[in-house]
Amino acid sequence: GSISKQLIARYQLDAERSTITGRSTIMFRAPFNADSHPEKMEELVPVALARTKNYLTIGENIDPEDWQAGEIPNFNADTVFNRVVRMKDLGNIILLHDAGGDRSATVEALPRIIEYFHKAGYRFTTVADLMGKTRDEVMPPVPNYKGNYILQFNYFLAETGYYISRIFYSLFVLFLVLGTIRLLFTLIFSLLQRKKEKRTVFIQKNEYPLVSIIVPAYNEEVNAVSSLQNLLRCEYPNFNIIFVNDGSKDSTLVNVTETYQSNTTITILDKSNGGKASALNYGINYTDAEYVVCIDADTKLKPDAVGKLMQHFNNAEVGAVAGNVKVGNESNWITRWQSIEYTTSQNIDRKAFGYVNGIAVVPGAIGAFSKKAIKDAGGFTSDTLAEDADLTIRILRCDYIIKNENSAIAMTEAPESLQQFMKQRFRWTFGVMQTFWKNRDALFNVNYKILGFVVLPDILLFKYIIPLFSPFADLLMIIGLLTGSASEIGVYYALFMAVDILVATIAFIFEKEPLWKLLWLIPQRVIYRWLLLVVLFRTMRKAIKGELQHWGVLKRTGNVVDSI
Repeated sequence: GSISKQLIARYQLDAERSTITGRSTIMFRAPFNADSHPEKMEELVPVALARTKNYLTIGENIDPEDWQAGEIPNFNADTVFNRVVRMKDLGNIILLHDAGGDRSATVEALPRIIEYFHKAGYRFTTVADLMGKTRDEVMPPVPNYKGNYILQFNYFLAETGYYISRIFYSLFVLFLVLGTIRLLFTLIFSLLQRKKEKRTVFIQKNEYPLVSIIVPAYNEEVNAVSSLQNLLRCEYPNFNIIFVNDGSKDSTLVNVTETYQSNTTITILDKSNGGKASALNYGINYTDAEYVVCIDADTKLKPDAVGKLMQHFNNAEVGAVAGNVKVGNESNWITRWQSIEYTTSQNIDRKAFGYVNGIAVVPGAIGAFSKKAIKDAGGFTSDTLAEDADLTIRILRCDYIIKNENSAIAMTEAPESLQQFMKQRFRWTFGVMQTFWKNRDALFNVNYKILGFVVLPDILLFKYIIPLFSPFADLLMIIGLLTGSASEIGVYYALFMAVDILVATIAFIFEKEPLWKLLWLIPQRVIYRWLLLVVLFRTMRKAIKGELQHWGVLKRTGNVVDSI
């Protein structure tokens, strides 16, 4: 009956332990037998059965019944300790439990028990020593047999699962801590940069150098005319516009030519399709201006944006200035989430990294450049999909300063469908990966202090390594809630989310954005991680396969609101 089931369970446990240790045992203590002098039948039968299996029965006289913890009110370490002391003269074997429930009282009482008996002159030993037997005699090695191999394989699976879970848990905590530290440093540096910007006074110039606004376009019939109309409202006193049609297959060139062919401020260039970098270089090489502002054909600038950017070029060491990109078509959930990202991640990050001259991307939607800096850096190149990031890093490598101008605002068209969003993010992710690989020689290179020890490690860690694992944080939280262990990781998760929300709130205040938009923040953070994980896997798969990726075309809607 129940006694036989207890013995079978005990034998199975011994078999599992022998798999782990490689040894068996000749010692046996009957389950629930708390008496070294069995008298009742339910106490005698297990002993008799154990003898038929050649086990030596080991009993105990001192049993504080510490398994009662949690069942008796006020049961604690003092209870265990006092019971053991009271029974010290009953025998020389103490029974304590290490499983079956909360054993914190036992763990706390154990060192006190050991200390007490040491002071009383007792010496702790093993049952084997009391029996006068060696370790090999009481724990003989287990020979290999078929059943043992199966047990060993089961143990291997269990152990592997345990270590994998611990690795993921450790990575989860590590990445949350690193992410929290990064958020805090981003917040601190952005606040310092904001304070620095407020102290900066630009001297009003009497002369304004010529600035060419370069507008590359490929199949932009929806946006091209309205974008150029917006640029004509630019308040900077000395500018022209160079529109470069990069072999569009739609009505882009026709629409622009019909509308602006007689406008002397706008120069319309046409070339065969060669990609955005090629179109930008074509326009830059055409102009005689010392400075250029490069924008996307779907972008609308605030009238004072060019003037705000140009203020920074009173310092010859400044090679480029990044503007502030905002989503101009918040029409659905995907564009609203992108708007949050632009405000909380891209712009506040750029402000923070600008404090240490570590801006990694002068955005393609709005960026001003010294032509000399572009020439020194080798111009825009077509060997990455992130030509803006690639040029920015090469300008940093030429020891130029890259500034950030938050008040130079560009309204851009964000993808309005999930398919278009995933397409755009894949290009960005793949392009930045190409840029990182292209400039990997600068990583931890003492010749490029900020670039090598801050910018590139940040790209590697926070754009590729951590995003690869971060979605599992949500899984761990769900598993924790289901298993009752959420408190173990909940503290880290809550801290990360609290800092994230704090940074996002401050970013929204900086940008003078309505705080009610932050209601979208938590679902945006959770779902974004999974969407970007898919993008990251696709990117790495394509990179591993060594395939090339072309820029392609995003479907435009022309829904960007006017910047004024």
